[in-house]
Amino acid sequence: MTNTSYPASYYAASANPVPARPALQDDVETDVCVIGAGYTGLSSALFLLENGFKVTVLEAAKVGFGASGRNGGQIVNSYSRDIDVIERSVGPQQAQLLGNMAFEGGRIIRERVAKYQIQCDLKDGGVFAALTTKQMGHLESQKRLWERFGHTQLELLDQRRIREVVACDEYVGGMLDMSGGHIHPLNLALGEAAAVESLGGVIYEQSPAVRIERGASPVVHTPQGKVRAKFIIVAGNAYLGNLVPELAAKSMPCGTQVIATEPLGDELARSLLPQDYCVEDCNYLLDYYRLTGDKRLIFGGGVVYGARDPANIEAIIRPKMLKAFPQLKDVKIDYAWTGNFLLTLSRLPQVGRLGDNIYYSQGCSGHGVTYTHLAGKVLAEALRGQAERFDAFADLPHYPFPGGQLLRTPFAAMGAWYYGLRDRLGF
Repeated sequence: MTNTSYPASYYAASANPVPARPALQDDVETDVCVIGAGYTGLSSALFLLENGFKVTVLEAAKVGFGASGRNGGQIVNSYSRDIDVIERSVGPQQAQLLGNMAFEGGRIIRERVAKYQIQCDLKDGGVFAALTTKQMGHLESQKRLWERFGHTQLELLDQRRIREVVACDEYVGGMLDMSGGHIHPLNLALGEAAAVESLGGVIYEQSPAVRIERGASPVVHTPQGKVRAKFIIVAGNAYLGNLVPELAAKSMPCGTQVIATEPLGDELARSLLPQDYCVEDCNYLLDYYRLTGDKRLIFGGGVVYGARDPANIEAIIRPKMLKAFPQLKDVKIDYAWTGNFLLTLSRLPQVGRLGDNIYYSQGCSGHGVTYTHLAGKVLAEALRGQAERFDAFADLPHYPFPGGQLLRTPFAAMGAWYYGLRDRLGF
């Protein structure tokens, strides 16, 4: 059997030490079988273990192999479509429930880091940067919206104030969210996996789920073993493949590209981001960046629909970095990588149940770091019989892509081209 290792990235190169985890080679029984050892699966497993369930986690490669270990590392609140959009779609009662949960994921991350002493370079503070007065107006509306749901750690930044937090001349203003922040994403996943094991959970790596035998006592088959469970949680997201065809039809893997510079040194790093906040701009096809613990700049952006790996990631992202920070023109890029996230047509998460005992959450649409931690809690609540918050997500409409899997990539790319044009023209 092929041993799948981490892709070459800054995160893999700077990961904390981890134990060897075996592949599943037996038949085992458990209360809950979790498919996928990314944030959704690990968060689910932790909440279930804390509530007395016996949990087995199957991972096709290694803990945090997918988006959980490759993303930009930013703690960004709410969902990919904000609460006002949800409210127009589903009405005020359901929107109130979802709005009340929109800021919970970041709190869960901080609780996990503190409770299990996870070393992941956690820093507070995230900035949304406006490139136009229209985007600034949207941030003003967003602040009022979030404050309606009790989220008050927000500060609007005028042009002078944003210059104090990011050394980029492009921005007309912004909004600082002190409950946002950033982490080393792979080390967060590895720390959560260690927490799972400390509570008696078992994680098998190099153990892809190849078939689910549905029924009263469902069975998950791997190449060399199987797991019989009372419940299954499907948490593969963009790396699930076609294991569950009805889920694959309503989502699309997309690639995003990230680079990491050489270490910049304290003085240069501090001149770029004096308060060490992370930043994302307000474009539809947005750029995002932050400093690492060893003072590199992580810079990401761009979307490849259908999740193909570009031939030259640095050629795509470096010009974006230099547009924001021309002072880095002579800085070397040490790492460049891509990772996949799962896009839904509505850009809202898809949560639900297949039959009586197979639960799933997928389709974070680029807002996964916080949402996945919330999703784990909501899924665990549902398995314990507390389904109100689960149902609020499950009742969101799940749309198939027009034309099915054949046309979903060109359809989404056309939409991205349109919104990218609007970004460039300032609409």
